[in-house]
Amino acid sequence: MTKQSIVPYLVKRFLRFDKDQPFIFLSALLAFTGIAIGVMVLVIAMALMNGFDNEFRKKLTVMNYPLTIYPRFYGSVNEDLLFELEQKFPDLAMSPYVTSSVIARSGSVLEGGYLFGVDFKYEKKVNSVLKEALGDDEPGKFQVVIGKSLKDEFDLYIDDKLIYIFTEMDPGGLAVTPKLKRFKIKGIFDSGLSAYDKAYAYTTMESMQRIMHLPSNQYDGIHIFTENPQAIIETIRKELPVGATIKGWWQDNMNFFAALELEKRSLFIVLMLIILIAAINIISSLLMTVMNRRSEIALLISLGASAKEIKRVFLYLGIVIGIGGIFTGALLGLSGLWVLSTFDIVSLPADVYPTSKLALDLSPVDFFSILGGAFMIVLLSAWYPAKKASEVDVLTVLRNE
Repeated sequence: MTKQSIVPYLVKRFLRFDKDQPFIFLSALLAFTGIAIGVMVLVIAMALMNGFDNEFRKKLTVMNYPLTIYPRFYGSVNEDLLFELEQKFPDLAMSPYVTSSVIARSGSVLEGGYLFGVDFKYEKKVNSVLKEALGDDEPGKFQVVIGKSLKDEFDLYIDDKLIYIFTEMDPGGLAVTPKLKRFKIKGIFDSGLSAYDKAYAYTTMESMQRIMHLPSNQYDGIHIFTENPQAIIETIRKELPVGATIKGWWQDNMNFFAALELEKRSLFIVLMLIILIAAINIISSLLMTVMNRRSEIALLISLGASAKEIKRVFLYLGIVIGIGGIFTGALLGLSGLWVLSTFDIVSLPADVYPTSKLALDLSPVDFFSILGGAFMIVLLSAWYPAKKASEVDVLTVLRNE
């Protein structure tokens, strides 16, 4: 046997099942299984976290709109500003709106929310949920489009009547009375987020302006749709007058997504501990192998094997066990993702989550972070037993054994 082939030969030999010391092989098998399970769970968990994160972002982008222009004081967002922005940014979809906080009433049931007055021809360009709900139809005067959650709560259907109580009061004699208006339901939208489906409703701009006694050229804001709002927000801000400002959807939801990111990192660390615990079995398995093979190690060193070669044997032994577990875990994890995405095994309540199916999205960064982190744990776990093997006292071992 050549000197170059001694390391792989010994690695193969030490991996075999030993009838005299079955616990060594069992410990290595447990380490392999633990690492495989840890990697599999991490792959599926990270895909789930990313999937739900993306679903929330997608839903919030639609219902909160990528960008919104607000007035700093009344009258600063108007028809002239809209025309000017349309000339400067012809590639952007814009939709002006007026809004009021309202209370929806059906029988004795009340529900608070917001009623938006929009031009549906423009609103469909910035709101895909509303476009899907209406198709080619457009509501008429004092007709309203409500969310599915509100429809289910009030048990309403198309062409039913719904009363809205406006927070603005009308003076009447010695008292003030709230404004009430009955609307006819023209359409029902479903954004996938029950809170928005219950709180948001849409009617025509003319209806809101007439109820609120607003001039036709004044708006409460302008919704803007763009695929990359972060890149263009500052460009639009520079073109706005002093009386107007702009805000992106992410600025109202920063804490929410920061919490999701923190949860994702915490989950990654906690699940990585599973791999760390499994790697302890690698340490114990290799240490037992070193103790069981002390006489063979001493004999090999006395016959000319270097301490580096002995160290490399046990380092490779631990790496083989660990890499096998990592590869198997990655394969099981990817197979699990395929099964979960292909078959409808898990159903989620649509009124709680943004989707009724499991949202899965495993990013390459997360996948290779899992593999890299697991490999580092395996490498560190194999290093100590390999070091102890290379430090075997040859004279003491041969004298005693």
